[in-house]
Amino acid sequence: MKIAVTGCIHNEIERLPILFEKIASYEPDALISVGDIANASFPKGFESIDIGKIFLEEVKEYFKKILIVPGTWDKDLMPFFQKQNVLLHGKGETIDDIGIYGFGGAQTPFNTPYEPSEKEIEDGLRKAFEEVKDKKIKIQATHAPPFNSTLDLVGNKHVGSIAVRKSIEEFSPQVAVCAHIHESMGKDFIRNTIALNVGKFTEGYFGLIEISEERISAEIISLI
Repeated sequence: MKIAVTGCIHNEIERLPILFEKIASYEPDALISVGDIANASFPKGFESIDIGKIFLEEVKEYFKKILIVPGTWDKDLMPFFQKQNVLLHGKGETIDDIGIYGFGGAQTPFNTPYEPSEKEIEDGLRKAFEEVKDKKIKIQATHAPPFNSTLDLVGNKHVGSIAVRKSIEEFSPQVAVCAHIHESMGKDFIRNTIALNVGKFTEGYFGLIEISEERISAEIISLI
């Protein structure tokens, strides 16, 4: 099983076709988007929902199974993604025998549209985990990175989510994926969990999770 993970695009929809075509060459079985599909301002004549529709149309050209965790700019897209049965927010989904659970949004100093509290994130992840807790392999998907890791640094300051880290430590998923802090793209380990910040997709990077009977790996792949 191969699962591709993409991060923030911030309305940069014009680059999606070539990037998704490159990802498709790795033959992933599913795609997880960890949010910030939209942004504060839009191309002339576009609204948030237009960006969401274009994104989903492009994804469907290449992937049969799609799961989307909302970012801080995606509040208006959540009802649409829910209706399309691709929203992974406060819930769990199963692909084969792999349980994937998630919760979106993040706290920021910028008053973005969707900033759930740490308690909301913790409660949402707990609720989502309950739906997949019996699966042998589990993947946690959030927009916010875990606090006090190499994935949540802005300068020398940790700005990630305590709730996200707590959930990783408590639930011990094999892999945890996030984005949000573009400059801290990379790989870390929290106890036995592989953690990836997949960064900004339109800069040419994505995460690739590979699961077999022998091993589980997760890496950042450059498409540049």
